[in-house]
Amino acid sequence: MDDGADVCAVPSESALRDVMGRPGDGAVRKQLAQLDKHCRRFIELSPFLCIGTADKNGKADVSPRGDPAGFVQVLDDKTIIIPDRPGNNRLDTMSNIMENPNVSILFMIPGFEDSLRVNGRATIVRDPDVLRKAAVNGREPKVAIRVTVDEAFLHCAKAFKRSRIWEADAKVDRSAMPSLGKMILEQIAPPAKPPTPKEVAEGDEWIEESYKTEMY
Repeated sequence: MDDGADVCAVPSESALRDVMGRPGDGAVRKQLAQLDKHCRRFIELSPFLCIGTADKNGKADVSPRGDPAGFVQVLDDKTIIIPDRPGNNRLDTMSNIMENPNVSILFMIPGFEDSLRVNGRATIVRDPDVLRKAAVNGREPKVAIRVTVDEAFLHCAKAFKRSRIWEADAKVDRSAMPSLGKMILEQIAPPAKPPTPKEVAEGDEWIEESYKTEMY
């Protein structure tokens, strides 16, 4: 075809269902409208999550969040609080939330091959009590993300088993890629002027220093 159409694209959900089939009863019924005791315990043990957002036009973004386990406050079965820590001030996640409150969150626990998915609606808050409880090393976050839970369900371990993400012998040596500083400097440098070794060293040093002084 010469019109650019993707002849392999699946045209509709019904066509996709013809290929993939329907979910089992358990996969449907496990979806909860609020957090139960197992979801709450999972969040309590989780030191890491990824939060997905989209702007008013549907342009999507996903961002990691991490802290000591229990950093996400569970206020009740329908409300959680995610503190915001110092970063690069792009504010992609929070800007999207301002335009479109719908969020999806994936909670992970080191060593667990199961995960927890939470979908809901978010707002940016500056509640003094919430921020005080989120302090680390005496430093409170400037804002937090409050999420009203619409859906919560545990996700099976297939992806983690296939990826072997937690297995020690599956780890990739960091030397397989350049340092973060080198990669970013090369990405932003003019094509005719790559970063010098001195600039790369200074960039890496700056990043390492920020890890020591700007985590909270």
